Amino acid sequence: MASRKRRAAARLGATAVLATGMAAVLALPATAGSGAPVTPAGDDDPMIQAMQRDLGMSAQEAEQRLRSEAAAFRADETVRATLDSFGGSYYDAELGKLVVGVTDKAEFDEVRAAGAQPRSVDNSRSELDAVVEQLNEADDNVPESVATWYADVKSNSVMLTTALGTTRKANEFVESAGVDQADVTVVESTEDPKTLMDIIGGNAYYNDSTGGRCSVGFSVYGGFVTAGHCGDYGDYTSQPSGYFAGSSFPGDDYAYVDAGSDDTPKPWVNMYNGYARVVQGSAEAPVGSSVCRSGSTTGWHCGYIEAKDQTVSYPQGTVYGLTKTDVCAEPGDSGGSFISGNEAQGMTSGGSGDCTYGGTTYFQPVNEVLNAYGLTLVTG
Repeated sequence: MASRKRRAAARLGATAVLATGMAAVLALPATAGSGAPVTPAGDDDPMIQAMQRDLGMSAQEAEQRLRSEAAAFRADETVRATLDSFGGSYYDAELGKLVVGVTDKAEFDEVRAAGAQPRSVDNSRSELDAVVEQLNEADDNVPESVATWYADVKSNSVMLTTALGTTRKANEFVESAGVDQADVTVVESTEDPKTLMDIIGGNAYYNDSTGGRCSVGFSVYGGFVTAGHCGDYGDYTSQPSGYFAGSSFPGDDYAYVDAGSDDTPKPWVNMYNGYARVVQGSAEAPVGSSVCRSGSTTGWHCGYIEAKDQTVSYPQGTVYGLTKTDVCAEPGDSGGSFISGNEAQGMTSGGSGDCTYGGTTYFQPVNEVLNAYGLTLVTG
């Protein structure tokens, strides 16, 4: 979003050292600083195994999916940077490629040249975002029954979810925001998103100031990033030790923890099976892509990206620009890693449901916190 008047101010109290690197999948070392062999590919790859378990794919299907999604990532970066009539994009599993909405058919050839499938749409992405932003400006009046609103790239419209039997209240909110009812599709849903912080002890990291437990998102030079609702600026942490050098929630849901000198940031995401996924970068995956999540309560789970730039109304306040997934999560997983292939995507924010029956989980895109605080991911 270009402007968010009600975003909480984010403060930074430390300077991070910047660097880069590259890798794939590693076995977690028994002790800090010890070597870690590369995991075998194919059926023995933990990422492939998790996709087989959670997505019902064969090993061959999972490998092919990752290859085609990698090509879609590259196409997505290209069309976002070059198209004048960009109307949103998403990964289509049946086509095995990126589908790009355009409002001007004259740009179809440019989309095809990027390796994507063009699709004619009525609304540009900027027009959809403008409607979302208008709703965001009215978030002080949002009824408790309204859970989320976002620009849905597949339907090329703005979707707003509300509790069962509360469509009238949702429509009144849309009207009070000065938005044309024709521009918003109201959908009744059982979603009741809540932030996923837990005060029960675990094995991730602890906020010593509140007694809460959350999960590390990604290592950056100087510490790690996590969810903003996990701590306020100045709060101290343990295991690893450090302090919240920057935090923004609500509005955003990201934070930067400046870790102690005895802690060494590693470019890994724990897969909770003795192995780690190695972070290569933070290229943004399109809607429809597979994504996996790591958290200290429920471990490693995979699913799909369903929507981006979603506004979510939590009891603690409204958060903008979150990404919606069908990956499960539970309290204590907050702040944990979302990764697609070897590309960091974001940190667990909140959601509904659990990992017994399934649910919806939202993540805060990682590039936003990196840009906000001038941080750089630690890569392998």
